[in-house]
Amino acid sequence: MRRRDPKLERLAQVQMFSACSKRELSRIAALTEEVDVPAGKVLMRQGEPGHEAFVILEGTARATVRGKKSTRMRPGACFGEMALLHSAPRSATVTAESDMHLAVLNSREFSTLLEDVPSVARKV
Repeated sequence: MRRRDPKLERLAQVQMFSACSKRELSRIAALTEEVDVPAGKVLMRQGEPGHEAFVILEGTARATVRGKKSTRMRPGACFGEMALLHSAPRSATVTAESDMHLAVLNSREFSTLLEDVPSVARKV
């Protein structure tokens, strides 16, 4: 019996990757780095340049815009993905609410993915 891969399951939940096949998701997963961050860590700041996207594997984070509007993000949520598509300043500040386990995909790896697996580019 095959074990399910929780990382692949989380990536499949991300809207940007939802049309990808298991093979494509496996390639994306191979390009991501898994990191653990403590509660209270600022993962990205509004207005700063971005070079990576994050997928929450475990834990929760809070996104704020101009220090006011606040949204809680849970496992399966993706943020910072606009940095993969174009170089624009971050649109929100995201802070870890709890200890977190994240999958991080940087823009260089994402560009390589799109070149190596053109079908992903059409689906994203």
